[in-house]
Formats: sequence, structure tokens, C-alpha cells
Amino acid sequence: MSHSHRAGSGPDHQIRIGTTARTALLSGLGLVLVATLVGIVVWWPPGDTIERSAEAGGPAAQFAAPGVTFPTGTITEVSERCPGTGLPDGSGCSTLTLKVAGEAGPIQVQVPPEVIDSGLGAGDEVELLRTPAPPEAGEGASASYSYFATERNGTLLWLVLFFVVVVLAIARWRGLFGLIGLGFGGAVVWWWMLPALLNGSPGVGVALTGAAAIMFVVLYTTHGFSLRTSTALAGTILGIVLTAGIGVLAIGNARLTGISDEGGAILATFGSLDFQALLGCALVIAGLGVLNDVTITQASAVWELRAVSPQASRAEIFASAMRIGRDHIASTIYTIVFAYAGTGVILLMLLRVYDRPLLELLNTEQLAEEVIRTLVTSIGLVLAVPVTTAIAALIAAPVVPDEMAVDPAI
Repeated sequence: MSHSHRAGSGPDHQIRIGTTARTALLSGLGLVLVATLVGIVVWWPPGDTIERSAEAGGPAAQFAAPGVTFPTGTITEVSERCPGTGLPDGSGCSTLTLKVAGEAGPIQVQVPPEVIDSGLGAGDEVELLRTPAPPEAGEGASASYSYFATERNGTLLWLVLFFVVVVLAIARWRGLFGLIGLGFGGAVVWWWMLPALLNGSPGVGVALTGAAAIMFVVLYTTHGFSLRTSTALAGTILGIVLTAGIGVLAIGNARLTGISDEGGAILATFGSLDFQALLGCALVIAGLGVLNDVTITQASAVWELRAVSPQASRAEIFASAMRIGRDHIASTIYTIVFAYAGTGVILLMLLRVYDRPLLELLNTEQLAEEVIRTLVTSIGLVLAVPVTTAIAALIAAPVVPDEMAVDPAI
């Protein structure tokens, strides 16, 4: 059943909307929104999550221990690189001499040889980890310093500013709303998702809740409140659910541990974290961007096709939009594969020098994790295309004689 009238101009105002399909779509999104808000409240992390994690001990505790600070030191001298590829051997090579505020004399810290190779010189700044002397060391004991990171704020700042300028200059208001959505998404990940995961909340549940919250804000902020955007949102959420389900099944079936590098080993000291669930969470977050891309494209394609072919059947519109979707799928899969390959070049080089058959190397935790991550997000992406296209084709109904189109704004 449908009702319609013509209002305004442009495709969004020339589409006849199926009333039943619209009601089902908006009701479903309303239920998802309620479930998302409930998940955020239920899994809201307590304020002392990081402190309690540090109390668990292990290597990670030093970063959050009382009294630990991260002062900045200015390099006054750089020693020669230590021979070999290992860590400094205590002979004085691969050492930075630094001036640190509050210290009467120079401070020397040893660094990995590759830090020396990066081109550090006098006048550059590095971030240090300052650990106060333990109480049993006595009153005159001095704090110890170690290298933490090279100061890169200047480079990051001009890159961020350049990025913002380019986006605003070319995309204008759309770009501004996109940046706002990006900022919101980053805030949800940093201030809600990560503390909730550290608090021991279920990884996939947190991922689905956070992803839904991000998509509700990002899509409506960037593309406006309309049934076209709502269709893309529904397709994105269904794609996220499919990705999560396939990911959980694949991770369990492959017996992945979720700990494939030093960072995971450090986090393992924080307590009873479910690393398989955390890997499932990572799969969902990794697929968000490309899912959003293909779903909004498919919804827009259906709207444009319906605007130029108002009397075409839903099946015809679906078939035409899927031809667009297939091209998009092909190009986006390349994007996913090469994006993961680019981030894992060092790992791939290391595995390559093992001089073992590729099929045998696929059994290693590191490579298997990346392959499964790529395949799962790609499968979720591919399935989201027909799902979104079908929803859009149901919403954008064909015109019947003597009927006009309804304004789809919601």
C-alpha cells in the first residue's frame, strides 16, 4: 500500500514511497536505536577502568602507575648506532643525551638502533617515561628515565590542518559534516568502546553497539535526514551484523587466539580479557568505513534510477542498481585487500624470508588473522550491497497512474 504527493524538486522529492515498507524501515531503525542506547548504558565503563586495569600488574602497569610521568627532553647529543639489529648493549652507543626540565644535569637514555637511524639530531625532542624511585630506595634516590616516543606533534598538526583544508575546500558543507561525524566516531571509540572493552564487556556486543551509535550520527549528519539515508543506515547495520556473525564463526573455527603481537601480549596482563571477542570487535570496526561507502552509494543509485524511471518495476530497479553495485564491489574489494597489505608490509616481508610455502605460512597467527580479517570484511561488504539495494527498491515504489510522489523526509 502507498500514498504520495509531489513536493519540491530533485530525486528525493520525486519518489513515490511505499507506506508499508517505510513503516517497517523506520520501526526497525527505532528498535535498533533503543537497543543501542540500552547497550551504551549497560556497558558504560566505570571511571576507574584504567586504574583498575593497571592494578592487575604486568608490563602495562608501569604506564599507569602512580607517579609515572611523560616529560619531554631536548636532544643535545646523539651517539653512534650500535652494531647489529638488537637493542643497545650498554656500551654507550645508540644513546641520546637530553636536557630535561627540572633536572640539574643532562640525562642519557638508550634507544633501539632504528631510532638513531630515523635521523634524530641535536634540537629534536623526544618523549620520556619517568619512573620515580621506589620508597625503599631512600630519600636521595633519583628517578629513572627511558625512551618512550619521538615528538611528532608538529608533523601531525600540519597534516591534520592540510587534511581539513583540502576536505573543506573540495567537499564544502558535506566535508564539514563528514569531519564532524569523524570526530564523533573517534570520540565513541576512544572514550566509550575502549574503556568498555578494558572493563571486560563482551567484545562483539560493544562493537555492534558502538558501530550503530557511530552510524546513526555519521550518516544523518553527513547526508541529512531522509528515507534515502535511513535506507543506507539499515543496510549498514545489517552488514555490520553479518560481518560480526561471520567473523565470530571464522575466529572460533580457525582457533585464533587474538594475540598476534607484543601489544596483545601486554594487554594479556590486564586480566581476563577475551581476545577472540576483541578480534571480532576489530573486524566490525574495520568494516565500518567501506560498508558506509557502499550502502550510501546503493541507496543513492536506487533513488536516481527511480527518479528517471518512475514506472519501472521494483525488480527492474533492483537489477539496474545491482549492476552499479557490482562495479563498486570490485573496486572496494581491491581497496580492502591493498589497505591490509599496506599496513602489514613488514610482517609479509618477515614471513617471506622464512622461505616456506605460502600455504604453510597461512597457518601462522599473524597472517591467518589478517587473511580472515580481509575475507570477513569483504564478505560483509558484498552481502550489504544486495541487502541495501533490496531495501531501497522496496521503499522507492513505482508510480501508478494518477499518483504523485511523496516527500521522503523523516
